[in-house]
Amino acid sequence: MFQFEIINKDNSARLGRITTGHGVIDTPVFMPVGTQATVKTLTPEDLYEIGVQIMLSNTYHLYLRPGEELIEKAGGLHRFMNWKGNILTDSGGFQVFSLAKLRRISDEGVYFNSHIDGSVHFLNPEKVMAIEQKLGADIAMCFDECAPYPCSYEEAHQAVARTSFWARRCRESHQRGDQALFAIAQGNVFPDLREKSARELMQLDFPAYAIGGLSVGEPKEDMYNILAMMNDLLPGSKPRYLMGVGTPEDLLEGVKRGVDMFDCVLPTRLARHGTAYTAGGKITVRNALYADDFSPLDSSCECYVCRNYSRAYLRHLIKAEEMLAHRLLSYHNIYFLVKLMENIRSAIKAGSFSAFYHHFLKTYRF
Repeated sequence: MFQFEIINKDNSARLGRITTGHGVIDTPVFMPVGTQATVKTLTPEDLYEIGVQIMLSNTYHLYLRPGEELIEKAGGLHRFMNWKGNILTDSGGFQVFSLAKLRRISDEGVYFNSHIDGSVHFLNPEKVMAIEQKLGADIAMCFDECAPYPCSYEEAHQAVARTSFWARRCRESHQRGDQALFAIAQGNVFPDLREKSARELMQLDFPAYAIGGLSVGEPKEDMYNILAMMNDLLPGSKPRYLMGVGTPEDLLEGVKRGVDMFDCVLPTRLARHGTAYTAGGKITVRNALYADDFSPLDSSCECYVCRNYSRAYLRHLIKAEEMLAHRLLSYHNIYFLVKLMENIRSAIKAGSFSAFYHHFLKTYRF
């Protein structure tokens, strides 16, 4: 059911196409995050209108609430949330290590306390695979250990060893033929550990490889160096997925280094704080200078929000604490990133990605 083809290359930037049972995904692609089976404040119809081809949900959160058994009973995640496009489910590994109030980890798995009510739970590769198969997404992620930044070399080494061990167990226990299973390479900012992780996972011959454990506080230059290295290491015939990264500049830097897939909560999180992406950089619409600004968020944007609402109106909604502000800003921010990826794909197809890259970074204020 899972296929990937490269249509064109412009240096390391790749124009590709992933095909699953729920349709085509044009790459490079940005995936909005619907952690709890919803992209915050937006409907599936909004996402279709924006042009979203794939979204991400989270195994940890859905396991805790409402539970994978209920979602399976509903007919799987697609039917449960009424989404007819592609879905990727993260394994929940990052959330176990970042959200759990208490946890105890061993090679067997992880005991942790729920961040919701403190109840004790246990996850290991076999259980995570059982959960993800019941959720029924098109793409499932292996259970991995994400070492924090900063950490010692020894901690990162242990996380790599455990991630490889767990990936083998995930591979052996995953049986769902209509669901692709991606591995996740770890190694923190240590080049030799990144290489070790990639090589061990490639021996297991997964259909695609993710790069985890970046954008967790390390300097940008370290992230970019690791991505360049992984571009040289990972097989060119399979998709590469950079997890948890989604600023406009990082999308460009990732594509430049051979990345095909990205996800991030940032567009909706920024929206909840009254911030919008524009071609010239981010603007914080709640600020007083927009109180009588009747221009759109971005005069070059053709999204529904920019065609119909002004900065002044959006600021009013924010100050009045109206939920519509979050909805409209989320719609615009996701549209901005989806359109950015569409323009990147067009540039790769035309062989002009380098010119697009330099022009965008010259005009976009970080």
